[in-house]
Amino acid sequence: MSNNILIENQYKRTSLFEKENVNYLVRVLKRFNTVPKINNINIITSNSEPNSFKIVPNKSIIIGSLFLTKPVLALVYLRYGIEWQLWYKALGSEKNDTVLCDVAALQVTRIFYELLPKDDKEKLKSHDYSLIDLIKSDEDLNPDSLLKYEALQAFHGLKNTNNEFKASWNPIVENLAKPTEYLLMAGGDLRLNIDEIDLLNKYGCRPFPRPEAFTFASSTATSVSNYAFDKTDKVRSILIRNSLKNGFKKATIEFSELLKNNLRKAFKLFNGCEIIFSPSGTDSALQIAAITQIIFKNDITHVLVASDETGSGVPAALKGCHFENTTALNLPVKKGDQIEGFRAVDLIKIPFRDENGALKSSKQLDEEVFDAISKTNALGRHVVLHTMDQSKLGYQSPSDKLIKKLNSLDSLSMQIIVDGSQLRLDPKDIRTYLDKGYIVTITGSKYFTGPPYSGALILPKSVSKLIQAVKNKLPEGLTEYYNHSDWPTSWFCSNDLSGGYNYGSYMRWNAAIVEMDRYFRTPILYRNMGIEMFCNFVEDSIKDATFLEPIYGDEAKTNSYNSKEFGIRNIRTIFPFFILKNNEALSIDEVKKLYTLLNSDLSEHFHDSSLEIVRLAAQKCHIGQAVNVKYGNDVESAVLRISLGARVISESWVNRDISLFFRNIELQMNQITVIIKKIELILNTPELLR
Repeated sequence: MSNNILIENQYKRTSLFEKENVNYLVRVLKRFNTVPKINNINIITSNSEPNSFKIVPNKSIIIGSLFLTKPVLALVYLRYGIEWQLWYKALGSEKNDTVLCDVAALQVTRIFYELLPKDDKEKLKSHDYSLIDLIKSDEDLNPDSLLKYEALQAFHGLKNTNNEFKASWNPIVENLAKPTEYLLMAGGDLRLNIDEIDLLNKYGCRPFPRPEAFTFASSTATSVSNYAFDKTDKVRSILIRNSLKNGFKKATIEFSELLKNNLRKAFKLFNGCEIIFSPSGTDSALQIAAITQIIFKNDITHVLVASDETGSGVPAALKGCHFENTTALNLPVKKGDQIEGFRAVDLIKIPFRDENGALKSSKQLDEEVFDAISKTNALGRHVVLHTMDQSKLGYQSPSDKLIKKLNSLDSLSMQIIVDGSQLRLDPKDIRTYLDKGYIVTITGSKYFTGPPYSGALILPKSVSKLIQAVKNKLPEGLTEYYNHSDWPTSWFCSNDLSGGYNYGSYMRWNAAIVEMDRYFRTPILYRNMGIEMFCNFVEDSIKDATFLEPIYGDEAKTNSYNSKEFGIRNIRTIFPFFILKNNEALSIDEVKKLYTLLNSDLSEHFHDSSLEIVRLAAQKCHIGQAVNVKYGNDVESAVLRISLGARVISESWVNRDISLFFRNIELQMNQITVIIKKIELILNTPELLR
């Protein structure tokens, strides 16, 4: 046998591959998928030097065979080695600057280690290895202190002829010496943090691919796909190289503008609109509050339609108040306090449901909106009307007829905002709204299944001109929330915002735009047929399950799904349902518990069951989070949601073959059947819900 073997060809029948260890090894190997993929770098196993770890610059990584008996240890060392090679390639002709590679690779690997499951970290506690010691050290490893660590140089054997850490490298390391999975959860708020057991955030998803889960949670949030993660990871490598070559600031601004242009191309928005990225839909609401304040001198009243189906922090944001205890720039604030520079506004909430929990009719909602705006207009106040298209349960309001009626009011001063955060809209829908002068809020993280917390405002040319014409500054307190680079560079109002860059937001948007691009590459005929096929099946499956009760029986109560023209906004793609046990709706707490159980491996509770039941219990199923809705007029309950996401279509078209496309749709329909069966299994195992 050769002493040096490519790692993919290294398979000897050792204890590592015995039955009790295989699942653990598979899990570790899955995590290896988040490690950057670099061309022409071989990973080689050494049998002659079983304890060695060497980096051959620009060529290979040699890891001793004994490392492979400790998979987590091997994973961490390989993560370091590959990151080092990535930065070495990015140096270009400046190959003497290997100190940058040492520093950046260690910074990335420390973060990578922190994102490992708790059990994996435990396995590293007893290992005495120089790299592990550096990673676990409590010392603040700044670049200057790292210059003295000869162990890092020993890995590659190159002398650091340049022992100075250049000042121009600091922002590059600070922003880009981070694993892509970390960047995808940065620059939002604490809800993106993951637990240390299952590595899931508050929304039940991960900042790296989770292909083992059946996922139909696009009404809430979705784990990033393998495809989008790989594309975004590649972008990080390109940004490192461009930053070293052209300077960090230039490379970052060009990237931000490229993202905005790519978003315009995806939706064919060539009418002079402006785009402002935001960490979340609630941040978009805060941006709207600020923009309307600097444009309009009159007192302002926000009329918030669907106030019970929008983000919980939106009302506070519209009032110019802190909506969490930390900002997207990770600065501490006090939730509920007024943000500096915002003036007082009025807020009128118009919920979809009445005090008894019943869904209002379209006519009733229109009447409430008209009454609120008529009275506000009579007071001489400026109206900001927030319309909904679509809500988290799939509703739209007010009607087009009502909007036309509002235009008949005398001396009406009004700006319309379309909450399109679900982005269950076709390009023509967005263009129509912009042509009417409406501001549209979107996210890339709902229908298009990008990572959670990718929000944006799309402003029509008419509104952008108004903003450019005024010489008012944005409220001072927004320096705690946003960077100048996120806003149009030609606007005077944003000049005083922070000078940093939210790479978390950029990377999430990059992943979302990647998903949009491949979705729109699916031919429209097959795309629409696939949507109809999948949604019809989900609707029928929920109706056929005696323990599920859909809440979308009477669509006449809303302004939805009444168009003969096919469009994503004219077909139901979100399917909310109550869960019944003995013909009674589960309580709110029981629904939330069942949601968590669905998304977990429950096989340990079914050891004595058939293999089919064990496999069903083990399957992780991620669907839309619980939304509190009354069952009838008096039972406090909640609904869960199965939703169509863009990936159902785009991943079915991956082979660009018509017959395989529809077969792939059917495979995902089979996953819906499994999800419903697992709900039934949980209901039939009462102790799980206690």
